[in-house]
Amino acid sequence: MASLLWASDAGAADGERLSSQFSNLIHPRKNLLGIKNTTVPNIDDSLNPEDDDEDDIVDLAANSLLNKLIRQSLVESSHLVEVLQKDPSSPLYSVKTFEELRLKEEILKGIYAMGFNRPSKIQEMALPMMLAHPPQNLIAQSQSGTGKTAAFVLAMLSRVNPSDLFPQCLCLAPTYELALQTGRVVEQMGKFCVNLEVMYAIRGNHVSRGTKITKQIVIGTPGTVLDWCFKRKLVDLTRIRVFVLDEADVMMDTQGFSDQSIRIQRALPPECQMLLFSATFEDSVLQFAERIIPDPNVIKLRKEELTLNNIRQYYVLCDNKNDKYQALCNIYGGITIGQAMIFCQTRRNAKWLTVEMMRDGHQVSLLSGELTVEQRASIIQRFRDGKEKVLITTNVCARGIDVKQVTIVVNFDLPVNQALEPDYETYLHRIGRTGRFGKKGLAFNMIEVDKLSLLMQIQDHFNSSIKHLDPEDMDEIEKIEY
Repeated sequence: MASLLWASDAGAADGERLSSQFSNLIHPRKNLLGIKNTTVPNIDDSLNPEDDDEDDIVDLAANSLLNKLIRQSLVESSHLVEVLQKDPSSPLYSVKTFEELRLKEEILKGIYAMGFNRPSKIQEMALPMMLAHPPQNLIAQSQSGTGKTAAFVLAMLSRVNPSDLFPQCLCLAPTYELALQTGRVVEQMGKFCVNLEVMYAIRGNHVSRGTKITKQIVIGTPGTVLDWCFKRKLVDLTRIRVFVLDEADVMMDTQGFSDQSIRIQRALPPECQMLLFSATFEDSVLQFAERIIPDPNVIKLRKEELTLNNIRQYYVLCDNKNDKYQALCNIYGGITIGQAMIFCQTRRNAKWLTVEMMRDGHQVSLLSGELTVEQRASIIQRFRDGKEKVLITTNVCARGIDVKQVTIVVNFDLPVNQALEPDYETYLHRIGRTGRFGKKGLAFNMIEVDKLSLLMQIQDHFNSSIKHLDPEDMDEIEKIEY
């Protein structure tokens, strides 16, 4: 059985502490923070802090972990997969079953025990490359929930020799929470593998200089791995067979991580297989990937075209937030709503709106940046389960989180950037979610009169129609259909 082991007694103690924290991550309901409509929570006290007036900044690492937590089953990506081979003349293989990969029996048993019945779309193309002999390097774009982690864990397990008692596979993750999440997949998939062990190079796991590490798989963050390899001499990089750099876009967003990752990669042997994954493939990410991974095959996802064509957009002119709330109540009372998401620009507005709606008896939940990732995951799951009908959120939920039942999106505040100009991309991701999966949707923008010009810029940018709506005209509101 694969076990997650820690060095020394101090390391073991840290292991228990981190395992306890990890159990909260994978069982978010233990830390439930769903806000119910029966009582108004004491969040008025938190309306004073100055940081509540600031825009909620999206933390890429936290968002990545959040997506992993709320996607407990495979999501079939609607993206088209594009493969760029380092040798275009070689045949391109794909698989429809795991049996075609001729895996070790114990690994195959682990895959099925995890509930994987067949490869996802990404895995169909990536696994034959990752398991090829001789090993091939890979750069892959893959989002959370598409089986990416399972794919590279499978590659590591396939290359490891359990009888060799030294680190053979090295995986870098941007945060210790994401490292633990990857370790959980190793533990599950490798549960039938004998004498296979994992060690974490993360903060809190202190290992003395000169300790001989006998665990075959090391998972850690760049700074700690760098310390273990070059300062403490705990890991011999020349003996690493598989190197995985996960969440490359998040790595680049964290100061110092990209340089640390490059320094680690340069010490690896030429025959080491190198695998890099990123949710996005912007030019800067691709340049970094090509710099760190030599002679790679590349798997890209063609961009999903979010469209506003099947979304009916309206705007309501208001003098202040009290006007906005009254207009919202009129709309809410005039049309049938399945589930709605309401976006605010600041935590202060989000909290204020939550209190007002709960006082009026609405079932609402609040999602904002000061919550832990586990709490956010719990709230989103409650919303998906229909326990609350309205989710009030800041930009932490603007993209990447899909709830199919959402039929209405409200911009309580118009999204703007730091220069107070329209944030077109955030607007698209906010209201684009209500028109997904082939459905029609509705979007309402609550606009102060002096912000109307910003909305008109958005209308012109997307070449779409945003109609004026009189919130006092209930006949007009009741005529609105999906």
